[in-house]
Amino acid sequence: MKRSKGLLKMVVLSMLVALGVVISPILRVEGMCPMAHFINIVCSVFLGPWYSLLCAALIGILRMTLMGIPPLALTGAVFGAFLSGVFYRISKGKILFAVLGEVIGTGIIGAIVSYPVMTFLWGKEGLSWMFYVPSFICGTLIGGSIAYVFLRKLADNGMLTRIQAMLDAKCYGDKSSIFSNAVMIAAFGAIFFVVIKIAADIFHLEAFAWSFLAYASLGVCAVAAVVYFAVKKGREHP
Repeated sequence: MKRSKGLLKMVVLSMLVALGVVISPILRVEGMCPMAHFINIVCSVFLGPWYSLLCAALIGILRMTLMGIPPLALTGAVFGAFLSGVFYRISKGKILFAVLGEVIGTGIIGAIVSYPVMTFLWGKEGLSWMFYVPSFICGTLIGGSIAYVFLRKLADNGMLTRIQAMLDAKCYGDKSSIFSNAVMIAAFGAIFFVVIKIAADIFHLEAFAWSFLAYASLGVCAVAAVVYFAVKKGREHP
């Protein structure tokens, strides 16, 4: 039984690595790679921090080898992947903390580490310690939002615990709450943002209206999340 579950883990890990390599150059948003962060968080929740670290490292190495991507493929992935799994375990299965680990690990630690790597190893000039922080944080927030919606739905219908049990991973019961539902509403803004940006890139739509629509979707979903939270909380405490 343990041998079969170990084999299943390897299969799932291989699928996530393949998926990460294939979709990373396709679903990109203005120099960011949000789907890489999506893979990191999903792998962390499914398999744990060490498998997630291995997954991110393999994807980064393959992207560097096959696509000529600079070392950012590694520095912008491995720290967030590991911290995502660690935060998920420490929080006893809170999906939001898995996202937070990715944001801190990649958006801050990975971004700062990328400066000396790109400057001294890759020979890129004109950088500063905080150069990559804004784009890395934006990428993790977008990819993390998509991962949150995906995992939240799996958790709500009971599929997440079943998947974790099949993979012999730690199982947690992260039930929905008013706050988690509000976060999910806000996260939909990131999904709309990615869809609009990718559609505009595919069809070469350079009009200002498309860019405005993408950012407006973030704001509308954020406002809707705040209104939802306020109304639901108000009904709980009349």
